[in-house]
Amino acid sequence: MKTNNFYTSALFVIGICALTFISGCKKDFLKPDPLSFYEPDITFSSRAGLEATTALLDRHLRTYWSHLNTRDISVPIGTEYMLSDVAVSAKTDDGNIFADVATRLTPTDGMFDNDVNMISFFWGETYNGIKYANTITSLIDNVPGLDQGTKREFLGRAYFHRSFRYLALCFQFKDVPLVTKILTAPKQNYKTTSREAILEMITADMEKAVAWVPEQSKMAYIGMINKGACRQLLTKCYLATGQWDKAIAQADTLINQSGYALMNNSFGTFDNPSPVNWPVTRNVIWDLHRPVNKAIAANKEAILVMPNREGTDATIRYKSMRNWGPMWNQAALKSPSGKVLLSVGKTDAKYRAENDINGTVGRGIAMIRPTYFAQFGLWSVNGQNDATDLRHNSAVGNWANMEMLKYNDPTDSFYGQNLRLYNVNTLLCTDTIRSWFNWPHYKIYIEDPVFLATPTSNRNDGGAADWYCYRLAETYLLRAEAQFYKGNVGAAVEDVNVVRRRAQCAQLYTTVNIGDIVNERARELYMEEWRHMELSRISYSLALSGKADEWGNTYNVNTLANNSYWYQRIQHYNDYYNKNKVSVRNRNYTIAPNNIYWPIPQTAINSNLYGKLRQNSGYSGYDGGIEMWTKWQDAVADEDTN
Repeated sequence: MKTNNFYTSALFVIGICALTFISGCKKDFLKPDPLSFYEPDITFSSRAGLEATTALLDRHLRTYWSHLNTRDISVPIGTEYMLSDVAVSAKTDDGNIFADVATRLTPTDGMFDNDVNMISFFWGETYNGIKYANTITSLIDNVPGLDQGTKREFLGRAYFHRSFRYLALCFQFKDVPLVTKILTAPKQNYKTTSREAILEMITADMEKAVAWVPEQSKMAYIGMINKGACRQLLTKCYLATGQWDKAIAQADTLINQSGYALMNNSFGTFDNPSPVNWPVTRNVIWDLHRPVNKAIAANKEAILVMPNREGTDATIRYKSMRNWGPMWNQAALKSPSGKVLLSVGKTDAKYRAENDINGTVGRGIAMIRPTYFAQFGLWSVNGQNDATDLRHNSAVGNWANMEMLKYNDPTDSFYGQNLRLYNVNTLLCTDTIRSWFNWPHYKIYIEDPVFLATPTSNRNDGGAADWYCYRLAETYLLRAEAQFYKGNVGAAVEDVNVVRRRAQCAQLYTTVNIGDIVNERARELYMEEWRHMELSRISYSLALSGKADEWGNTYNVNTLANNSYWYQRIQHYNDYYNKNKVSVRNRNYTIAPNNIYWPIPQTAINSNLYGKLRQNSGYSGYDGGIEMWTKWQDAVADEDTN
């Protein structure tokens, strides 16, 4: 089997011409777009067309992590982080900085694709992904010559993609329209379907997918949806529906019987791009997150990788250093003598290779920035800072502190000295939001081929890279979560400690609460998990379980818009929101309990001319009396009515 090949995209991109709800959200829904030129009878007349559609879905999945808007900054997943406990929006030169969420996030404002947040991307592109999946479920019978096993395999992959996206919608937007088929005429009388009903449907779909989709070892390419990925998603579905034993059983199978294993030792290629300026002591965490190692056969931890290689027809550069790194080269950060750090090309007279910050850590612009908790408090376990944790270890080169950088203007009397925040009592950085914070270098460093090939370039932004969707480390933490809800604290402790031992932590847990498990997710899965969505899901699961959080609070699934675990974590751990500590462009960092669910876009409500969609509580237009489907079967049966 060619298990070391990469499934990046189809040889050609086929379009999806479907009059679905999301297409009808705008008046010009009938306008052709780049994904709208094909005839279903032609595309679904052969297996090749079906494979191309599946490839489109796989490619579309990674856009949540790697999509770049037209201004070449901001990625969708950043929005997931700036609405969580571990990060906030940091673009301080933008008058629209997404800081005052409590007042800005409305059905008509504060959610559109721009430099500060991409909430509308999660609505529009998620429904587009559902649309692509529905082309397979609706039209697969048109493909001649498919045996039952092959047909089920394609359906299982389509179910994964549709379920992945509906799970996200259910915990980002809560109750949403259910679309399960390609329609032959516009439909403008949708009703909202309850989250509980949608969760029931996708759980049943994923049970089929687990049965039908082959293991990765039986596939020709890495990057295709496989049985392991289906198990991981089904585990999350079981957690979202309160089925703890079933969640544990799926995780058990992934961990013990599916050929996966945590990578506990160094492996693959040791990629050390700046050995002089940024020496890395080789370690398993560094190797695990090198793009060159993510999709190789030796990596037994990778359950689902999203290939994104330079030089392919599907290349999208992630710009990871640009989006997630501090903006160190602006006038707000000066040396004690008043000099600004230089970001210059190699041909500039002031360039000095020994202090090339740009080449070493990239030229960040800090679209978002980690909270103080994410930089410091998160790494305290048993009341002690765990200095040996490889994920927070500066000595081996994984974690970056601002003080590790050096003043690099050769005309500066402080040239070659380490950065400092204060010169005695004088603050040297006037924008500590954007220009002064620590970060996980091992996660964000991705070599930029344009920078490397251009001697005059002063922008080392980050290039294309394979990215993880699911890893086995998360499986352990999902199982720990389920064990905690069941009251099996000892089993939960061991699952969390397995992940910690791999990171060579000195501090191990002797007991855990839900906060410890969620903290470990933040340590292990930064920039991988959808942080807001997962916190919303965990808030719901915690409420279902009746268990208390780390402060003794219990929650009701019906009142999470008033108080939730997501909100309490922000209140306790995020040092920006609702603290009145800092104002940016006359905007304070605020967030409200109801922001756990994002508003249904008013454009979607308005275009649904002959039906009523239910707005979420706390937003303009909310009406709890609007009828919605409480059984997914009824919603599906209604799809053919106009």
